[in-house]
Amino acid sequence: MINKALRILIADEQHFHRMKTERLFNQLGYYRVAPVQSLAHMLTLVDYSCEPFDLVVINASLADGALDLVEFFLDNCQVHYALIYADQQAQVPPFPAGFQQQVPQRIQVSREALPDFVSIQRLMTLIDPPACEAAPYLNQERYRQRIG
Repeated sequence: MINKALRILIADEQHFHRMKTERLFNQLGYYRVAPVQSLAHMLTLVDYSCEPFDLVVINASLADGALDLVEFFLDNCQVHYALIYADQQAQVPPFPAGFQQQVPQRIQVSREALPDFVSIQRLMTLIDPPACEAAPYLNQERYRQRIG
């Protein structure tokens, strides 16, 4: 079952890109989406939010060298997952040494100009696994609560 309470933030300068990406999430059943148009707006929402964002989808060109997005998301507890997408011209720094094994799926970098439906769907499977995949974990939690 889809977790409709997931908080998603989309950051892109172009209105059309934000709306197109938001519609992809809507098609999958996610409606708690906040689109922003600048890095400053994204930073403000992340820093001053009462609760963490489950996913931030950001165009790498927004940072434009002013912020190392990979480091920012690795060190920020206000963001659980991040998708950084960019066309071929945008500069996306590589993962720092040692972090690739520690956080293999938490931060994803795509060279696509804009995420498509399949990539969003694959990402949401990691973030919000289907109920059948989550059931064994829930059963383990229930068992732990019963025994103590």
